[in-house]
Amino acid sequence: MIPNNGNPVSEPRVTLEQWRALLAVIESGGYARAAELLNKSQSSISYAINQLETTLGVAAFEIQGRKAVATPAGELLYRRAKLLLEQAERLEKSAECLAVRVEPVIRIAADLIIPPTRVLSCLALLAEEFPDTRVELYETVLSGTEDALLQRQVDLAIGTRVPVGFIGEKLVSVLMMGVSSVNHPLQHLGRPINFEDMRQHRQIIVRDSGQHRRRSEGWQEAEQRWTVGHVKTSLDAIRMGLGYGSIPDAYVRDDIAAGRLAYLPVEAGAERLVTAYLTYADRDFAGPATRRLGEILKKELPATCGMRCPDAEDF
Repeated sequence: MIPNNGNPVSEPRVTLEQWRALLAVIESGGYARAAELLNKSQSSISYAINQLETTLGVAAFEIQGRKAVATPAGELLYRRAKLLLEQAERLEKSAECLAVRVEPVIRIAADLIIPPTRVLSCLALLAEEFPDTRVELYETVLSGTEDALLQRQVDLAIGTRVPVGFIGEKLVSVLMMGVSSVNHPLQHLGRPINFEDMRQHRQIIVRDSGQHRRRSEGWQEAEQRWTVGHVKTSLDAIRMGLGYGSIPDAYVRDDIAAGRLAYLPVEAGAERLVTAYLTYADRDFAGPATRRLGEILKKELPATCGMRCPDAEDF
């Protein structure tokens, strides 16, 4: 192929099918299983690998007993080929989106630091304009939001961190407050409490929903801790007097006003401000409904800010 500038461009010598065969053999541990995985004959898999090795001049596998084991070169090719095939798949899906005027479904991950009712209100506004677009909402915590983006499970996400390789926009600042029931012992020491006081009482923590649960936020040094899967479960435990915890202020305003809960009278670190970001999985190829949802989220969520301010609308 000769481009307009006259410089020759070499064609790829290895096909995507051959790379796919390489991945299948390594991931399944043999030619027979790879053939089952790809719904092809074992001879076609063997031929694809042979052609790949001959073209590149490297041995991707060595046979150990009945297993095909990747050589160091094969392991390197595997890592690069996996990225190549993922990019090719994303490109095809993006092209399909371009061919459709309005995407049939939007997938969104929303960290529970934002009350789900606020996200649902934004989705309700979207439904007025795109009534036929389905929505899949993933409620996530900490690295669970990042995983959803990295694994391309969602089209956009609301989370407290932006994964490497993505660009996020600041969406809203959320105020995290230490709270307990009004009858909790920490409320009746007659003085500001410190971290040593807090270590002596049970702390309620919300579990990281990520695959490897690799993140934690805030102070988590109590001698006894209970870990739950949802902010609302944490709040129920705190209301029952089972412990204290750090909760987004939007969740506790009604309880504070009604006298059921009280802010912890800590001498330092009473408030922690956390930034939530809006991140697209692939903004360039986002459909009209996905882009419109992003606009709604950017407009509506800051209007009902997570900060405790007198003129803010309650969540």
